[in-house]
Amino acid sequence: MQHDIVIIGGGAGGLELAARLGRRFGPREGRRRVLLIDRSIFHLWKPSLHEVAAGSLDSHQEGLSYPVLARRNHFSFAFGELTGLDPAAKSLTLGEIRDEDGAVLVAPRTLSFQTLVLAIGSGSNLFNTPGAAEHAHLLENVADAEAFNKRLTSAFLSTAYSDERTLNIAIVGAGATGVELSTELIEGHDELSAGLTPDQRFDLAVTIIEAAPRILGGLPERVSAKAAKALEAKGVHLLTDAKVNAVRADRLDTSKGEVPADLIVWAAGVKASDHNRDLGLTIGRLNQFIVDDRLRTSAPDIYAMGDCAEAPGPGGKPVPARAQAAAQQAAYLAKALANPSRDPGPYVYQDRGSLVSLGGDKGVGSLMGGLGGTNFLIEGLIAKWAYMALHLDHHRAILGVSRTAILALSRLLHRRVSGRLKLH
Repeated sequence: MQHDIVIIGGGAGGLELAARLGRRFGPREGRRRVLLIDRSIFHLWKPSLHEVAAGSLDSHQEGLSYPVLARRNHFSFAFGELTGLDPAAKSLTLGEIRDEDGAVLVAPRTLSFQTLVLAIGSGSNLFNTPGAAEHAHLLENVADAEAFNKRLTSAFLSTAYSDERTLNIAIVGAGATGVELSTELIEGHDELSAGLTPDQRFDLAVTIIEAAPRILGGLPERVSAKAAKALEAKGVHLLTDAKVNAVRADRLDTSKGEVPADLIVWAAGVKASDHNRDLGLTIGRLNQFIVDDRLRTSAPDIYAMGDCAEAPGPGGKPVPARAQAAAQQAAYLAKALANPSRDPGPYVYQDRGSLVSLGGDKGVGSLMGGLGGTNFLIEGLIAKWAYMALHLDHHRAILGVSRTAILALSRLLHRRVSGRLKLH
């Protein structure tokens, strides 16, 4: 069965686009015309990965099944990963799918399309740092977050019963992911310690290493200063203006000396997959697909959005890799693709500010961005609520208001019963 619109990637942007188009076309036409393809069977909002990694969020409880979302939003879903693209023939190839034992479950497939939207996201930029690929954990997808959480759980338990009374964790990169992960780790350790006997308690030393002069470099300086003060109050050590020269199994070699580390997380830089070079489309320095102001790639009827796209943004700079950009692009493309005969005009990125969760009832951020003149700072519980509202707004776009309200209440009650930290 050929679908008119094929979307590769079910992240924040790709899933919202599929849901918008499916609802717009209706139950019968939507399932026939719109196909979403992803290499996972369930969806998790990417900004939540640090919570999965720290053990404060259960990915299996938080995740939403793509087939169920497809049924409710009137689009079709297929499980697979893009391995080849022929822009001229308007065909794509999905690689084979194997189980944990290596047995082939699904053979490679070739699909044709009329319109293709690439929303395959991006990964981390290791900057060719020696040892980073071998010794550092990445947080690019659910599997990465779960793998780190498994190591973290083992490290927590082994340190509690060992002669070493300190667990050292190093986080490379002081963007939102690195900052939020550090606070989740600290609070998870505090909850664990409260349930241990005095002779089992151990210290957790978290260090954030950042090459720039300050943390959260993409946010206003006063937001960065507030966040730095809050992190230091929690006991997080901030090492700024420090370049990581090499990653070892038990430490980092930096321009400011060695940093001991039992666990290392790399949360610095954004770079799209090297595989993008082989898809026959024009790409930029970071392997992102170069698109125009209507999100069109170098090939007819092929669009790109989200982190995998290098779209023109304010001041001649590319649109930043943020969830809000992907959501805006999804809304724009939904209008453009639902009615191709009507020109929606150029896509214009609207910066609505940035928010960072600092754990508990704390947060910090700037709102409005370029919409209302000068940014204004919010912090504390109000900022935390605003951060949670962003997550709920994504769920509203794919679940609707009533189901999102039920889901939010269910998760709140579950956390009250099960606690913040998951060690299982």
